[in-house]
Amino acid sequence: MSRVEKWEQRTELPMVILAVVFLVIYGWEVIGDLQGLSRLRMELAMNVIWGVFIVDYCVRLIIADNRRSWFLRNLFDLAIVLLPLLRPLRMLRLLAFVKILGRRVTLGFRGKIIVYAASAVVMLVLISAIAVLDVERRAPGTMLDNFGDSLWWAFVTITTVGYGDLFPVTTTGRIIALFLMIGGIALTGIVTATLASWIVETVSEESEVHQTATKKEIADLRAEISELKELLAQQTL
Repeated sequence: MSRVEKWEQRTELPMVILAVVFLVIYGWEVIGDLQGLSRLRMELAMNVIWGVFIVDYCVRLIIADNRRSWFLRNLFDLAIVLLPLLRPLRMLRLLAFVKILGRRVTLGFRGKIIVYAASAVVMLVLISAIAVLDVERRAPGTMLDNFGDSLWWAFVTITTVGYGDLFPVTTTGRIIALFLMIGGIALTGIVTATLASWIVETVSEESEVHQTATKKEIADLRAEISELKELLAQQTL
């Protein structure tokens, strides 16, 4: 196990807890539409957590065996840490919770895939609804000025239905929508592939059972034919 893997193993749960705290604070600020001193306190708390995320990224980069390779493989983490435009995407660290949940679930491979997919859908919808409300609420011509509409929009978008009754009007809102659509397509593919694999395996198992039964019946028929031949031979003699 590499030093980065050991570090991630030790810090995984604390970082997920921080991400959950970040989500609660961010959601409280956005949904409650906090202003003044209350908003400043929330922003301070989120900035402290963001600072921890930056430290975590820097530590992983420093202790990586091949820093250049690690850097290139984790450009998305770098973007989340550095780009103010992607601030809401810092909550995507919550998806690490899915990995931890998978370790605790005593199911087969397909069961874990379903758990991963369901957890990811819930988190992506919630995160996207809060994030798009944050950037759209006061935009001119906005259609997403309350959490209920934002949540409905997130559900419609991740399922790629796209009714068109609600949509973001800001650039940041459209970027969030883009990530949500890509996530929805990927998760749909995972669930579809898992379901198809289960159906194929079930049909294959049933076919094997039928083939085994057929082979036994054929063997029994051959045995009966052999017995009949012996009886006929004895009668002929």
